[in-house]
Formats: sequence, structure tokens, C-alpha cells
Amino acid sequence: MSMEKIVNLAKRRGFAFQSSEIYGGLASCWDYGPVGVELKRNVKNAWWREMAQTRADIVGIDCSILMHPRVWEASGHIEGFTDPLVDCKSCKQRFRADHVSGDRCPECGGELTEARQFNLMFKTFMGPVEDTASTVFLRPETAQGIFVNFQNVLTTSRQKIPFGIAQIGKSFRNEITPGNFLFRTREFEQMEMEFFVRPGDDDRWFAYWQDERLRWYLRYGIRRENLRLRLHTPDELAHYAKSCVDIEYHFPFGWSELEGIANRTDFDLRRHSEYSGKDMRYFDEEARERYFPYIIEPAAGADRATLAFLVDAYSEDEVEGETRAVLRFHPRLAPIKAAVFPLLRKDGQPERALEVRDILGAHFPVQYDQAGSIGRRYRRQDEIGTPFGVTIDHQTMQDQTVTLRDRDTTEQVRLPIDRLVDEIQRRIEAPFPR
Repeated sequence: MSMEKIVNLAKRRGFAFQSSEIYGGLASCWDYGPVGVELKRNVKNAWWREMAQTRADIVGIDCSILMHPRVWEASGHIEGFTDPLVDCKSCKQRFRADHVSGDRCPECGGELTEARQFNLMFKTFMGPVEDTASTVFLRPETAQGIFVNFQNVLTTSRQKIPFGIAQIGKSFRNEITPGNFLFRTREFEQMEMEFFVRPGDDDRWFAYWQDERLRWYLRYGIRRENLRLRLHTPDELAHYAKSCVDIEYHFPFGWSELEGIANRTDFDLRRHSEYSGKDMRYFDEEARERYFPYIIEPAAGADRATLAFLVDAYSEDEVEGETRAVLRFHPRLAPIKAAVFPLLRKDGQPERALEVRDILGAHFPVQYDQAGSIGRRYRRQDEIGTPFGVTIDHQTMQDQTVTLRDRDTTEQVRLPIDRLVDEIQRRIEAPFPR
């Protein structure tokens, strides 16, 4: 399976479109379409449910994208958030120096310039006139908003260590070599959680969060053979990290990072305490001591996770002599939960089908389709991953029963209309066989 197939399906069925496409597009920026926005929202909701709603030891936060410039000095981003950059003197293409070997262009063979450092943060100006305004940055990560609010959250939530703060939000990085569809973009959404622990307990929690985060992807349908853990070597570690493990997914373009779990030590709170002059230490009432907590950070990309679920769900099989493309999403992640079809466009079936659509639509996203043969309508829904199809036919008009079709098995059962909602909800919440 190729990325080209995924990209073509994504555009054809309304998952994602090139940003500003009518003007030729803007490189590595994507707009989510009607079903894509539902898929991504479901991925974020599944993460939030797992990380913030069902745990007593994690609370949520939503921080501003624009922050005081000193935040990025303290975090090390202004000084160290750079990549080595080389340009080809012939074709003018730009590459990360650590992604090319030798001194020749990998595209045209031309001579490359000397490497120079390239800051990945986007700058903008806060104030009415650019030349007198303050320089601020679009945040390159959501984590710093959590760190600077550590004491605020601690005071208002009355949490005790160990506890976590979760956030989902936009981040921006002026990537030199973005690409691979939704995988590496300049504007993206992160799902990050900072878990604050007592120094000395950090190794145990670091191992714990590796297992927890891996299980999350498996629970929502990613195949185990497409996931692996990769420990960072010492020369790969960020300046703040004691250790880091990537959860990697086997995309069509190779193994690549899906999520990172890092032991950030006490670097962040210590630095913000130093730069702000505010005491960011935690007071441990039981031990009667103050200390800077260590931080374990599971940080995932919402866009990368959405792409991974899209890729992993894609399959092709044969139904009634025809090849069908089907997205086998976990029902919780599926953009549309059910589609309603009248078998015929007469005899009151469309009117009854619309009534059923309204009944189901009060509980979950539903589509109505009466165009073409019933087989074609099933295929259209299979391509966007709709797990259940509901067909209104002659018998419906007699006894108020419908057929409920399963996307993955194509099996159909007969049910009364008044049992549909409960049955579909039961199937959505059932363990997902993979």
C-alpha cells in the first residue's frame, strides 16, 4: 500500500485537502474535510478521555499560543532550537545537513553550501507598529504553557505528586524539510501530558508511561506489528532529557516517530524558576521538604496519530466479485458511526429512512444516502470507515424492522427500529477485534 493511495482517498472522500489549493496550494499545510475533521476530533477525544477524564491524577489545561519571549529563553528554544541547513547552489533546494551525505546535492548533484543554523520558531510582532512592537513567537510546543502554569494548577486543583497536566493544542515549527502528507507539517496539533514525580521515582514512571501509551494505540486498533519502541541514543537526546523512547509506526515511507516519551528531569521547572524569579518548587507535606519535580512527558502528534489510524485502517478485499477499499476504524474513531439507506426511492421508504436518520443522529454522527444501487452506497461508506449501515426496505414498512450491516464482516441482522440506538452504542463500546 502506497502513500499515494492514502492521499488520493483522503481527498476523494473528504479527509484532507491541500491548503489554499485554488491558489496552487501552500506547502505542507493541510485542511481537514468533513470526515477528516471528525476523525481527528475522535482521535483527540480518545486521547483526552484516556489521559484526563478517566484518571483522578491528571487534569487538563488550555494555554495561549502566544507567550512571553522569556519563556523561550528559559526553555532553551531561542538558543538551541535550530537545525543545520544547507542549500544547493544549482537547483536552490534546501536540506537539513544531517539528512544528506557528502557535499553534493541529492537531487541534482550540484554543490552544497556550508551548513548554517536555522531557527525553527516562527516570529511575529505584538503591537500596532512592527518596528516598535515586541517580538513574540508562535509556540513550537505546548509543554511550556504547562510548566509556567505548574503552581497555578497545583494551587487550584489541589493535586499531590505524582500527578499530570494534559493539553491539546496547536504548535508551529518552520520545518526545513516537511512532507509525507500529514506526517510533518509546519502547523500541527500536539497531545501532550506532563507527569510530575518525585526525583528518584522517575525511572519507574518512565517505564510505566511507555507501556500505557503503547497500549492506547493497540486498544484503538493499530496492529502490533506496525508499532515498535526505539530508545534514543545519548547523542540524540534533547538538552533537557535524561532518556527518551519513541513509539514508532511503520508508515508506507518507513518507520517514523508517532509519539515520544521523555524523562525531562527537573530541567524545566528549575529553569523557569531561575528566569522568572518565582519559586517553582513543590512542597512535599509528608516529607516536609521542597524540591523541583522530575517530569515524564508523553508527547503525541494529533495529526500523526490521525494519519497512522488512517493508514492502519486501510485494506482492500473482494465483496460480491468487486474489489472494495475499506477503512476498518475502531468504531469510536470512525468519523460517521452509521449510514441510513432507503432500499427504494418510493413507497414511503425515503421518508421512513429520514426518520431513522434523525433518531440515530441525536446520539452520534450519521449520514443519509439514497443515490445509486445499495451496493454502491455500502462501498462509499466502507471507504470512509462507517462501521454500520441501516437499510429501510419493504419489510420495514410492515413491521418497523431494519437491516443492520457490519462493515468488517458484511453480515446483516434484522432489528426493530426502537432497538437500533442501543445496539449500535453497544457495538461502538465493545472490544475491537483486530
